[in-house]
Amino acid sequence: MALSGFLFISWRIFEIIILIPIVGMLAYFVHIYVKNVALTPNYILVLFIVAVLALAWAVATLLNYFRARHDAFFVAAMDLAFVGALIAGVVVLRGIANADCVNFSSGSFSTSLGSFRASIGNGQSASLAVNKTCVMLKASWALAIIAILAFFVTFLLALLVHRNHRNDDKVVVKREYHTSRHGHRRSTSRGARGSRDYDRPRSSQGRSTHRSSSRRQYYV
Repeated sequence: MALSGFLFISWRIFEIIILIPIVGMLAYFVHIYVKNVALTPNYILVLFIVAVLALAWAVATLLNYFRARHDAFFVAAMDLAFVGALIAGVVVLRGIANADCVNFSSGSFSTSLGSFRASIGNGQSASLAVNKTCVMLKASWALAIIAILAFFVTFLLALLVHRNHRNDDKVVVKREYHTSRHGHRRSTSRGARGSRDYDRPRSSQGRSTHRSSSRRQYYV
């Protein structure tokens, strides 16, 4: 296995590790909306669909690497397409980038998904509230950006694999051409020898018949 192939497999495994959390967190939100018989927002649905397809593609090309390396140019084209699709998902979810998922203030919170309280002196208390929905969406958005960079790297590595195996295919074709050419020469030489051996008895038979006829004419 060449260095480009080893790097391609390593980056594919890294992509799978990144995409699994994205699919898991976004599937959680999709399940909530489906359970409540509500439409899933586009900023969740777009990135979820792209992440699922990208994960399936990464797993398929990793398991069938020795077969896919001969179609490395097609693999590179698909990786570049997923780069564009992931960019679209990140753009749709870009509103979460400026969201503040953690609130810290004194007193108690009336609405929060998670809260931590600690005393700060003088009988006052401070609360730290973490919005679970905001954190999960922001984590999915950040991991999607990393996935974009990873798929662009595998796009370049797939082009490199295609270049290496294209040269290997040319060498194999040249070797087959030389072997077939030598075999054709051997067959033609054998055919020429056989034709010569076949012509020799005919000439000898012609000579013997000519001699017998001349003898007959002499005795008559």
